[in-house]
Amino acid sequence: MAENTQTRKDRLAAQVRSDVLTLKLAPGADLDEALLCAEYDLSRTPLREVFRDLAGEGYLSLRTNRGVRVADLSHTTLRAFFQAAPMIYSAVLQLAAHNATAPQIDALKTAQAEFRTALRSGSVADRSLANNRFHAVTGEMADNIYLLPSYNRLLIDHARIAMTFYSPQNEPMRERLTQAADQHDAIIAAIEARDADAAGQLALDHWQLSRSEIESFVMPSGLDAPLGSFPDKRPA
Repeated sequence: MAENTQTRKDRLAAQVRSDVLTLKLAPGADLDEALLCAEYDLSRTPLREVFRDLAGEGYLSLRTNRGVRVADLSHTTLRAFFQAAPMIYSAVLQLAAHNATAPQIDALKTAQAEFRTALRSGSVADRSLANNRFHAVTGEMADNIYLLPSYNRLLIDHARIAMTFYSPQNEPMRERLTQAADQHDAIIAAIEARDADAAGQLALDHWQLSRSEIESFVMPSGLDAPLGSFPDKRPA
């Protein structure tokens, strides 16, 4: 049976999300509308509906009369990311400990099992996507209409700039991957125990674990200060 239009749109959206998260589509890359229309058997109208949805989620940028491109990772974006990430991650896990349902906890355990499988035998992309799914579930647990859009936007850029974390080049980096998986288990335990303070602290510990690799990947050459630690340049 031929796919209906909505199914083709869903398949396109899922593929673009995956390609953006794993850098198959590089930040700032232009999307070829004609090629995608042909590949997914879509006219321009449903294609652009998908683009609008993905732009709203933070994956793409719509430019008037200039086509569609993957959301960029500018220095300004990265600075904002490093400033906001620990605060938002901590708030999400604290709320997750308060609000998680039993089915959501089961889903988080399933995501963790898939993450450990990806660490053992998956590709770099598999590892990054599995980690992203784990954290997306915690956002669903938090169940906060104000926090969730910001959290999901953070997860997009975290997946992209943390790809280096899932391609360890030496033993210390491999050890940090194992530690990250262990921290996931601790996060699940804290959420199950309804221990919001422990969950919030684990979010900060988990962020700190990957931060050094993230910074080494995105740090401009010759820049001494960590991203997110620049002085406030607003007038006194």
